[in-house]
Amino acid sequence: MRSIAILAMCLLFAVPSFAQTKVVSGVLTAFNQYPVANVEVTAQKSKTSVLTDSLGMFKIVCKEKDVIKIKPEAFKSESRTINKGEVEETIRINLVFMDSNKNRELAVANGYLKEDELTYAVSHLLQENNEYCNFSNIYELLRGRFPGVHVDGTSGRYVVYIRENHSVNASNEVLWVVDGTAGASVDGLHPCNISSISVIKDGLAAAYGTRGSNGVILVETKK
Repeated sequence: MRSIAILAMCLLFAVPSFAQTKVVSGVLTAFNQYPVANVEVTAQKSKTSVLTDSLGMFKIVCKEKDVIKIKPEAFKSESRTINKGEVEETIRINLVFMDSNKNRELAVANGYLKEDELTYAVSHLLQENNEYCNFSNIYELLRGRFPGVHVDGTSGRYVVYIRENHSVNASNEVLWVVDGTAGASVDGLHPCNISSISVIKDGLAAAYGTRGSNGVILVETKK
């Protein structure tokens, strides 16, 4: 009888402990569209960890009010506190890529993103990865983000040119094309209203004639 009582007491304390365990499913993306694979996802309290699959998906055992930790190279670290109550929970986390040549290499080498997807995303400054509203103007947004693109504000006004086309004897300014309108001014365009930015140079800029000889910057705004 004593052994039965002890067993009953063990079961009594085990039930609440088991009830605190839950399964969390999730998916990691970058630029709000590309799955991020091979990233370690860790639950702080349960001390379990898993890797995301090729679709960016994962499933991990957590405790109530556990904290999901994600710290991949080349991306900003993320954490999520797990809700109390439901036995299963689903979360979606969009990772923010910290753009640099080194981080591009790391992201591809670690198998996080496909090279062609990453190249397209960073070359278009996709809105999903950039907090445009943190910049006071489009020139500050552009500065240092595109190889070869130079922003000069020393003359009292901003001038944007591509270093390869820089000449001391001629106008070097790029041609701005905003929502398909060539030669549009971007001085009053607030970064919050920008959807994407692309830089076109060399042969591709020839489609804009002589006006595109110094390169073209295409700007798409939020419709």
